[in-house]
Amino acid sequence: MPATEPEPADRLHTEEMPWIPTSPGKSFRPLRFEADGWSELMRLEPGSLVARHRHTGHVHAFNLSGSRRILESGEIVGPGDYVYEPAGLIDAWEAVGDHPCVVHLKILGAVEYLDDQDQVIDIADAESQRRSYLTWCEQHHTEPVTQIIALTSRDEAALPAVAGPSAGA
Repeated sequence: MPATEPEPADRLHTEEMPWIPTSPGKSFRPLRFEADGWSELMRLEPGSLVARHRHTGHVHAFNLSGSRRILESGEIVGPGDYVYEPAGLIDAWEAVGDHPCVVHLKILGAVEYLDDQDQVIDIADAESQRRSYLTWCEQHHTEPVTQIIALTSRDEAALPAVAGPSAGA
């Protein structure tokens, strides 16, 4: 079996990218959308919450700046701290302190936002986040960053096969 050529390294200048608002006090900078998840920088203003949610896949969260409190445990996660969140975990957190909290997130699967009875009230996944980014770009007359939205050959190979049109169509 011949070896496949690796994808080239692709630098992204995040400081030049806008923060895209998702809710009051919460915004993101997308880094990559892939077939199985996405990567982003999330920014929370002090006192802002990430509502109660469940992960369908693993999440890797690295605090770049500011602090956040995990509401279930009261634990404070500060700059330089890494948190691994396994699939099935239910949590919520808030930005604490006087400075925004910026977290690098690598999310596999989806994030299901829950009500008080653990019923799913909203879902964020790679496709919904990608749509949010593209909609924001369109509304603000900004060209999307191609390397963020384009699927690599590896991503395309991971997508399910799409059946051709049926005979009656």
